[in-house]
Amino acid sequence: QELRVGNRSIFSRSLAAALDETLQRGEQAILFMNRRGTASFVICRDCGHVLRCPRCDLPLTYHRPNIVLVCHQCGHKEPPHDTCPQCGSKRIRHFGLGTEEIESQVQQRWPEARITRWDRDTTAGRNRHEELLSRFVNQESDILIGTQMIAKGLDLPLVTLVGVISADVALGLPDYRTGERAFQILAQVAGRAGRGLLGGRVIFQTYQPDHYAIRTAADHDYNAFFVEEMSFRTQHLLPPFRRMAKLELADPIANRGKQQAEVLAAMLQQAIRERGLNATQLIGPVPPYFSRVDGRYRWQIIIRSPDLYPLLRETAIPRPWIVDIDPMSTL
Repeated sequence: QELRVGNRSIFSRSLAAALDETLQRGEQAILFMNRRGTASFVICRDCGHVLRCPRCDLPLTYHRPNIVLVCHQCGHKEPPHDTCPQCGSKRIRHFGLGTEEIESQVQQRWPEARITRWDRDTTAGRNRHEELLSRFVNQESDILIGTQMIAKGLDLPLVTLVGVISADVALGLPDYRTGERAFQILAQVAGRAGRGLLGGRVIFQTYQPDHYAIRTAADHDYNAFFVEEMSFRTQHLLPPFRRMAKLELADPIANRGKQQAEVLAAMLQQAIRERGLNATQLIGPVPPYFSRVDGRYRWQIIIRSPDLYPLLRETAIPRPWIVDIDPMSTL
């Protein structure tokens, strides 16, 4: 709807108007974006090549203040490229959005506003958390821009507006806890507004307003979220209705890791057949979402079963493998 009326800004009309009113009344606002940096990734518009970390194979994030590309997984840094390393084109462009870019756009649109950015990049020094928080609490800043660091435990009575720039970031990952994590962080950051007598409001900007995690977080309706999430997990046989084990291997040699993963998967499949474990499912081996981290290739086998014990008790899992029961993440 914003694009249809010609709004190309990262701020919807309702959020921009709410920020105008909040600043005019001398109150404070929080803008939340669970991603650091200026641009999420750098791409060549001619060949589509995305600049990636040589050790993790993940997209590098561009940080404008230091003019550097950073891998947020292993810390690798390299200077920006003037030309595409794959095709030589000069049409290198930055895409996506992070807290640095939000700060820059807020400064352009509300030049009179005093801004504090609170993320891992600005809190690297000693006592920086306390300094940034005290600055905001003492009303030396009007707008606090940050990642999930700002979502938890802050009691800020003068904050009457919370804006979530993109509520969809947490929903785009292939993991069964995606909805749970999205609801968790959105409900927490929404709780930063209206803690004083002045009241408050929260605006979620999203392309998926009907997603149950976003809808129930907006209503602070924990019971409704629980019902929806349990329905999803029941339908797909996910914990707590099935036990899950994640078997993970990391190897600096891709083919060797793949071969070891295939051998273990075949051994597990044979054990399932021999023991008649018909309700036990094996998924993989496959590379997880973060398939390469710090120069090591990752392989993953997922086991879902009403009872993991009969299979894992009798199967000797080789030592390089890590076994995680009911994992917090499959990424």
